[in-house]
Amino acid sequence: MRELVGPTEPAMFDNPTGTLVYPYLPAESYRAVFDFGCGCGRVARQLIQQSPRPTRYLGIDLHAGMIRWCRDNLAPHAAGFDFQHHDIGNVGLNPGAGKPHMSPFPADDSSFTLVNAWSVFTHLVEDQAGPYLGEVARVLSPGGFVNSTWFLFDKQDFPMMQESQNALYINRVDPTNAVVFDRSWLRATARSHGLAITSVFPATTPPVRGYQWVVVMRPLSEAVPEASFPPDKGEVAVVRASHLRRDAHRIGLDPRSSEQP
Repeated sequence: MRELVGPTEPAMFDNPTGTLVYPYLPAESYRAVFDFGCGCGRVARQLIQQSPRPTRYLGIDLHAGMIRWCRDNLAPHAAGFDFQHHDIGNVGLNPGAGKPHMSPFPADDSSFTLVNAWSVFTHLVEDQAGPYLGEVARVLSPGGFVNSTWFLFDKQDFPMMQESQNALYINRVDPTNAVVFDRSWLRATARSHGLAITSVFPATTPPVRGYQWVVVMRPLSEAVPEASFPPDKGEVAVVRASHLRRDAHRIGLDPRSSEQP
């Protein structure tokens, strides 16, 4: 499961000191956390150890086996923590004829103080990313925070791209392998859903040129200053995307049954 979500080092799944998982966010933002793309519970496990622990946490993921594992191994140890299968189609992680391309979040309006989407929008195609930003804005409480990561580029450097084309893809078999979005599109789409980009910085230390950016957003208002996109000064390097096994969607499921969680 760790290989499918990226980092495998035990330290990446641990928080023994109980510090804030994302130190650049205020402690009060962790009261109610919606974890969009929770995977096998890396962030959830860190939040369970965090002080203060969220009073409410809802993690969703399209991988049924990971949700089953989180329900069995994390939820019993943390009151208020819940995990739900987000049953949308994905060629590698949740295949199946007739599965929807996107689906509303299983959450009420304005019900979460923090929406976390780490390594999620980097794996959504353009006609998913816009509606899901709308869902993020819908469930976010007034004064709440969005913590997200993105691959970004500047479309003006690609004159062959039309106005309706705002994303680049690296894998013809599975376009969600890695998706790179135009900066201007991201800002305009966030604004259209009532979100302001308040902070942008590299997701890795040291930064890798062209790799993930952390994008923090808040509900749009005159009192919330918007941040500009900084220049990319990261070092040139290669970060290999995970190669999915043919049976990746089966990992973590009971081999005796095809029942979904």
